[in-house]
Amino acid sequence: MPVFQFNPPERFVAGTVGQPGDRTFFLQAVGEGRITSVVLEKAQVEALAARIEELLEEVHRRFGAPPDDVAPPEDDGPLEQPIEQDFRVGTLALAWDAEAARVIIEAQEIDETATEELVEDDEEELEVFAEEAPAHRDVLRVYLTPGEARAFAGRALKVVSAGRPDCPLCGRPLDPNGHICARQNGYRPDRLV
Repeated sequence: MPVFQFNPPERFVAGTVGQPGDRTFFLQAVGEGRITSVVLEKAQVEALAARIEELLEEVHRRFGAPPDDVAPPEDDGPLEQPIEQDFRVGTLALAWDAEAARVIIEAQEIDETATEELVEDDEEELEVFAEEAPAHRDVLRVYLTPGEARAFAGRALKVVSAGRPDCPLCGRPLDPNGHICARQNGYRPDRLV
């Protein structure tokens, strides 16, 4: 299976397609005349952004400020067209390449057969950052400067928070057609007429 590698990408962003409450989340890498778009869950985007910030804080604590820590201009543009799903992400990995002073993000395709096998044999370790893709899985690998990684994380958090607002009482997302709140025992004042 192929490794879609971007070192460096011209653009690497998180974005969505669809309306709040029915959005599909994408990571999209663009470079050298090609576009790679992978689908993942909202929680994966949020976790990746948080872990990037943690990684950069740890790098700064251990090694001082990285030399290439200049943030690029803010990128709030839409995803590149056409958006064609290359694969659905199952595993995300994050690393710091100290020699190149780069953050490495790797997204591996979900392996439906592996979930069944892992139930039987949960000692199998996932192999990440290998030269070749693991058998039966595609891989997206992106190398970012610290500034680019921070910009990616900032945009990713904006994309995640741009969904439906949360109910002030129960914290669950509000639907455009109303919300049955557990804290109000399902009472909806808009149904009284």
